[in-house]
Amino acid sequence: MAVRHPAPWDGVLSTHSPAAVDPEPPPQRMSFYPTLPIPLGLSTTLTPPHPCAYLAGRTSVSRGFRCGQVPDWSYQTLMDAGFRRSGDVFYQMLCSHCRRCVPLRVPVARFCRSRSQRRVWRRNQDLRVSYGPPVATTEKHQLYCRYLEARHDGSMSGSWQEMEAFLFRSPTETLEVCYRDPSGQLLGVGICDLTGTALSTVYFFFEPTAYRRGLGTFSSLTEIEVARKLGLKFYYLGYWVSGCPRMEYKSALRPAEGLCTDGRWRPLVAAAPVDGKR
Repeated sequence: MAVRHPAPWDGVLSTHSPAAVDPEPPPQRMSFYPTLPIPLGLSTTLTPPHPCAYLAGRTSVSRGFRCGQVPDWSYQTLMDAGFRRSGDVFYQMLCSHCRRCVPLRVPVARFCRSRSQRRVWRRNQDLRVSYGPPVATTEKHQLYCRYLEARHDGSMSGSWQEMEAFLFRSPTETLEVCYRDPSGQLLGVGICDLTGTALSTVYFFFEPTAYRRGLGTFSSLTEIEVARKLGLKFYYLGYWVSGCPRMEYKSALRPAEGLCTDGRWRPLVAAAPVDGKR
């Protein structure tokens, strides 16, 4: 069963001491190709090649599996092998010509907001932030559709069924974070997963007309604070893709660690993405 955590909205503060800095891993001397090995003896399905969602003119391939329930420790193992969750599907990138999808995580105890992040934090202190289990509503679906229309390439339909399967069907312990302005308007919704040692952000969608607030950055800062209050060691951000503008905010959360092609986490500068077989 998944580990149950005290609710951050109850104001529970971690009683843990600040995490010690992990020993620096040795220099990388090998690389798995074309991606990290599948953990836990799992059987996966390979997708046909399809247009890359992050870099124009590229083709991507992934492998994955569906699962009705994932134990806490299994989910952590999957994240540390570069898997991500979408609904009840866990997937891992498997592109033979490119290694630019770098899984990223932030050591929570060592995170420090930059000057620009502090400005974003102050700018959004008028918002009311609420926490609870994920629940699909008409209000959230309308926001989801506006977000897709303004921010995406049309590959997602925006249907209720798509939203529900993608964001509100979860095989693990999941937290929903909602952001409302002083008038009560819903401005953003974040979906996060919890393990015994980490909080993993799954997806965040927001009101396109409120882009000046920097809600994507604010949601990450808020989720890091949730992880800190729960005493969790890491905040997982999913893939960071160098050269993809909508991913750049992730690399601004420092210090950060990237999952290298030998399966070890290293400071982001040492986990620079590469093309080809390295």
